[in-house]
Amino acid sequence: MLNLLKTLCEIDGVSGFEDDVRDFIISRISGLASEITVDSIGNIIAVKKGRQRAKRTLMLAAHMDEVGMIVKRITDEGMLGFGFCGGVDRRVVFGKRVRVGDRKIPGVIGVKAVHLTNEEERKNVPKTDDLYIDIGAQTKKAAEELVSLGDYAAFDSEFSLFGEGYIKSKAIDDRIGCAVLINLMEMDLPCDTAFAFTAQEETGLRGATIAANRIEPDHCLVLEGTTAADIAFVDKVKTVCRLSMGPVIPFMDGATIYDREICSRLIRIADEHGIKWQTKQYISGGTDAGIIHRSGSGVKTGALAAPVRYLHSGASVASVSDCENMLRLAKLFMEDMQNA
Repeated sequence: MLNLLKTLCEIDGVSGFEDDVRDFIISRISGLASEITVDSIGNIIAVKKGRQRAKRTLMLAAHMDEVGMIVKRITDEGMLGFGFCGGVDRRVVFGKRVRVGDRKIPGVIGVKAVHLTNEEERKNVPKTDDLYIDIGAQTKKAAEELVSLGDYAAFDSEFSLFGEGYIKSKAIDDRIGCAVLINLMEMDLPCDTAFAFTAQEETGLRGATIAANRIEPDHCLVLEGTTAADIAFVDKVKTVCRLSMGPVIPFMDGATIYDREICSRLIRIADEHGIKWQTKQYISGGTDAGIIHRSGSGVKTGALAAPVRYLHSGASVASVSDCENMLRLAKLFMEDMQNA
């Protein structure tokens, strides 16, 4: 599980540029699925046969994309102006290393040095237009030989283990979900199951819209990473969830009220098998479930999520035990659904 997650996290796949992630996933699941389709937006839809036909069409979903940046202009000085792909907090990007485009051009996100700012500027977070990516080019022409408008930029961040069973990496949201889906596909499944590795979740749940309408599931389980704020200086009521306290079984977020039957089923299974679990203490965020549950004539949708600190940054933090229990609970859920 950890080796797979490491490989997935270290691949760049900014929203709309999931090609390398998609190619890797297809290489891992080829031979496991009876059918693999890549649709017009870049979703992977894979169907794996189980021990018996499903009583109801079951879809499991995780998104391939990560937050990042896109090059919007090149200055006369050879600097790259950019916009964000997905919800990135400007406060976390200053001085961060990035890789630009398919050529992986190294760069660093710069901003005017504190020595050059006035008192009023130091009170405020710089606007995106005041930030730039420095790739070491001295002129616009030199930069244009390396980078084109529309190129993506991904955080340059190594996957590492540290502390008491923690992981540090970019893109844990939602490569953890992709890792769980791949692991499940490598197992003997109780029933035929559709797996959707979706594109462009971070920029509006776009891939899930198409995937859900293609699969037309009766039930769906979304595998995700979700905001944990169990850190200093955050009110306890706003911690959302905590690392090492088990996967999150949300009953609601900013985009979905999850199906009560599926939530209750997940909780019962976790309790019966001694798996620690938690729910959100604070309503925030949203997932592909926000569009999947409203697709077609309606889909009963639930979710499992790994708590992740510093979400949408170049150095997110998650717990190994939460990730492992997320996989375990997802497998047990599939067994229970078929036996119901």
